[in-house]
Amino acid sequence: CYNDIPKKDMIEVKKMGDLVGVKALDILISGAKAKMMGAKAGEYNSGGPVDVSSLTRKCSDDLGLMKQPDKPKFKSALIGIYVRSQPYGGSDKSSNGHRYDSIPFANGMISAGVSCQLVQYVHDEHAKFFDVCKSFDALIVRCNPGQIKADGGDQGKFDDSMRGLRKLGIQVWPSPDVMEFMGAKDALCKIADMNIGLEDTLAYYDPALFTAGFKKTMAFQPRVIKQNRGSSGEGIWIIKLKSGNYCKTYGERSCADDELLDMMEANDNHSEEHTVAEFVEFCVNGRNSKSGTWTSKGVGKYLEGGKAAGGQLVDQRFCPRIVEGELRYNMVADALVGIIHKKPKEGGISAVGGTGSIYTYYGPKEKRFASLTKNFLSIDLPKVMPALGLGEEPIPLWWTSDFINSSPPGTDSKDEKWIVGEFNCSCVGISKCLPAYCKEDTPNACYNDIPKKDLLEVKKIGTLVGRKGLAILAKSSTKERGSRVEDSLKMILSSVDPKHAGNSGLIEKLMEWKKTRV
Repeated sequence: CYNDIPKKDMIEVKKMGDLVGVKALDILISGAKAKMMGAKAGEYNSGGPVDVSSLTRKCSDDLGLMKQPDKPKFKSALIGIYVRSQPYGGSDKSSNGHRYDSIPFANGMISAGVSCQLVQYVHDEHAKFFDVCKSFDALIVRCNPGQIKADGGDQGKFDDSMRGLRKLGIQVWPSPDVMEFMGAKDALCKIADMNIGLEDTLAYYDPALFTAGFKKTMAFQPRVIKQNRGSSGEGIWIIKLKSGNYCKTYGERSCADDELLDMMEANDNHSEEHTVAEFVEFCVNGRNSKSGTWTSKGVGKYLEGGKAAGGQLVDQRFCPRIVEGELRYNMVADALVGIIHKKPKEGGISAVGGTGSIYTYYGPKEKRFASLTKNFLSIDLPKVMPALGLGEEPIPLWWTSDFINSSPPGTDSKDEKWIVGEFNCSCVGISKCLPAYCKEDTPNACYNDIPKKDLLEVKKIGTLVGRKGLAILAKSSTKERGSRVEDSLKMILSSVDPKHAGNSGLIEKLMEWKKTRV
């Protein structure tokens, strides 16, 4: 037996064994590192496990993308769009043609054991593209708003096909309906009765109702009027009566057409002065002789096309403390990963990037915002998706919520009321990845240009995205299996006696019994 080996020989044997262990460990570590290593320049890691060879590739490589799992738990793809008519393929692209923050999301999924291939949508091969997509379990859509149209495609056609995949049980993050209902300004009306909402938030889809409603709210207190289609603050107006002649109670009076309005637009903090009639005319019919002269970059016509086409205006009470800034909560599904305090430039109201605003970054456990964080995550967040008519959809994987302090100055931080100014889940960027996107002075920008300290934070976000994505897929898969089992039981019962197939109590008991037999 082992004990019969002489002690002097045992010393040599142990040395050999120890060396075997060291070498084996080195091999295992090298293998693990190789799997964790991202693709080098010119390498492509998106060829499988789903065969995408029939689709046109618009990227030069998959720089930074990890190798796909040998046996993936689920199969996913990150969907991008390369705008052929624009420099670099669009303003959000790295030099290889991928969106600048695609790699962290894809690597997060791969780290969770879910394959994630980078695939680009080319509208010329629409049918073929969506046929290939049927082989995936989940799609992460990272097509910046307007880019499909800019490339010559049809956003509506793309969205309808994504809805078709959802009906097949394929996860789409975010789905077109989630982007539409969560991103629409009238989402604020649907959360008005929550802690994060304002009860006097109104939505208008009809010119006559807007005219009457706005004249009544404007006569009562300063307002914020928000169009639905704009971005970066365009079409968001902070409005005050020049006379300051506000009534004491809501509905006591309505503004006259000739009353003057002091207005500031959030996209660039520029000011304008117009009559009530001119503002209403601009919102409804755009620039014409009745609406006067405007310096805004926008064209108005905010209700054009009606509700079905996204024509809407939201009317909300102005919160004066917006000058102190707003808080952006960066979310991965239901987990808070960071807070950004966005303070407007002195004299401004909007903290939109490029207006001289100051951004301060905080961790998710920042004490000064502890009350808001606790109430939002534990009380209101579970109600948001159902309130928006999205109860069957998961919370977006990567999204933001902007908060404005609506409390009077001097309110204790634990008693402050912060209200949502906007939800955004439409291709939200990871700001720490910005060094990887191309612009005139950095035409060769790539994933490797992200500073190492920022890359650590970015990887944390990606890892969390992967974990949350896997959890959604696992839950969906379990639910789907349960549905199939129930259908099978109904079929068996129906073959015995058709009336049994409609006996929900019997089916429920059989389902419970089946669980004990697994």
